[in-house]
Amino acid sequence: MNQYETIFILTPVLSDEQVKEAVGKFEKFLNDRGSKMVHQESWGLRKLAYPIQKKMTGFYHLFEFQADPTVIASFEVEFKRDERVLRFLTVRLDKHAIAFNQSHRVKKGAAEAVNEGGEA
Repeated sequence: MNQYETIFILTPVLSDEQVKEAVGKFEKFLNDRGSKMVHQESWGLRKLAYPIQKKMTGFYHLFEFQADPTVIASFEVEFKRDERVLRFLTVRLDKHAIAFNQSHRVKKGAAEAVNEGGEA
């Protein structure tokens, strides 16, 4: 199994519940096909670099997962069929990108722990 990273942008007109439902749908799709979720992050509502479908903002979400290469084509078809998705991008991670992501998560977790300790 290869490790992949997918970033997708959902339309900004969705409520928080609709965003969670859409993210849950894509996560369930991967889990049903034997994929293993390594990490996921919600980046929230962000400004787009350029208008997409006359929208200037979108809900960004990141999935990092391990999957069989045959799953990716059908996963991307799911994105294309869902009208809530403005854009998506899936890339296969090499060993250097996997190591970078792991070290980045460790550093981010340590920084958050320091911030929480300082506020108490």
